[in-house]
Amino acid sequence: MRGETLDRTARRAGISPQYLSEIERGVKEPSSEMIAAITGALDVTLVDLVLAVADRLVIVRGTSQQPTCKAAFALAA
Repeated sequence: MRGETLDRTARRAGISPQYLSEIERGVKEPSSEMIAAITGALDVTLVDLVLAVADRLVIVRGTSQQPTCKAAFALAA
């Protein structure tokens, strides 16, 4: 979406690209500290992130798709 590589975002967040990829794919559920680091690396606020997740959940719930992250419903709440 942003035209940025996973490696670059991970480096700015201070985490490994592998870990960020696992978060992105829903394999790992990040701590609040990790979410804060990622939002900082993406230069978005936590509110922006939660709104984006909530918007995505509205789309997903309207189709037969499943959310990509098990924690998505918790983040959107």
